[in-house]
Amino acid sequence: MSENESESQIESQSESQSGRADRSGGPVHVVLGAGQVGPRLAEALLARRHRVRVVRRGEAGQASPAIEWRRADLMDAAAAAAACEGAAVIYDCTNPAGYSAWNAVLAPMRRGVTAAAARTGALLVSLDNLYAYGVPEGGVMTEDTPLRPRSAKGELRARLARELLEADARGEVRATIARASDFFGPGAGAMSFYGEQFVRGLARGRRALLLGDPDLPRSYSYVPDVVAGLAALGARPDLAAGKVFHLPVAWKRGSTRELVARVAAELGVRPRTMRVPRWVFRAAGPFARDLGEVAEMIYQWETPYVLDDGRMTATFGLRATPVDAAMRETALAAGLAPAITRAARAAR
Repeated sequence: MSENESESQIESQSESQSGRADRSGGPVHVVLGAGQVGPRLAEALLARRHRVRVVRRGEAGQASPAIEWRRADLMDAAAAAAACEGAAVIYDCTNPAGYSAWNAVLAPMRRGVTAAAARTGALLVSLDNLYAYGVPEGGVMTEDTPLRPRSAKGELRARLARELLEADARGEVRATIARASDFFGPGAGAMSFYGEQFVRGLARGRRALLLGDPDLPRSYSYVPDVVAGLAALGARPDLAAGKVFHLPVAWKRGSTRELVARVAAELGVRPRTMRVPRWVFRAAGPFARDLGEVAEMIYQWETPYVLDDGRMTATFGLRATPVDAAMRETALAAGLAPAITRAARAAR
């Protein structure tokens, strides 16, 4: 899972799309990062009638003109605080663009964001992945599963998560951690194995890549559910602060092979797959560093890897999108009419 949003040394600078961003008074919901989740979250918050600001390192995106855009170096605590000025809630959806940048960028970026939340008094909703859990006993992860990372990237994630929750416990910041599995569906993009490129390739007869053991049970997070979960946390600081939540999981216990087959059925094509062994990523390391970095994460596909989202449902009453609907929207988001839609039209 990645937000494709690396931060470089750029001065904090206000920038609104088309010059028409909403600059009325009142608290702001600030979205950090404009990769897979950020822009969709901003639109969802706008639909809830919040004043919304998106902060990223690059130019303004193609969102509603009612959304304010700013550029900032989030590794600079002062710049991050300036970009988050007036925030009621800060949603941290940032991630370095590639694995090779994690050590240099992720920690100072997350700490800069935490400092900004502490300075503004906003609730910090921090989007996280599952790396810190390592290999869960019994193959199922709950929010109480011990953090036992088995990778350098997992150790970094675990350290940052502990720092954030300890700062919350000390009263220095109000924060909640929202964890999701690997993304699929609208917005998953090129940073996901099962984003729009995967769907288009499947429709054209290309082989879908399968990692590890594709027949083990595994959870995948549907991007619109990730967005809905983050917005729900931001709406209830009284319920969210100081806790970890697993965002709603649409694909809960099916295998990766079954996920591919379901998407293929929606497209009306035969699923073609190819398993990619760990050694391929290791061999690619000297030539493509980010691919080489994937090798230490393959363990996630070599063991049952199921995410329990019961706390989110019990606390907020929020449930994941039904699988059939998620599959239809996944195909549609790739610009392809699902087989079920074509059949319905033919029957009219």
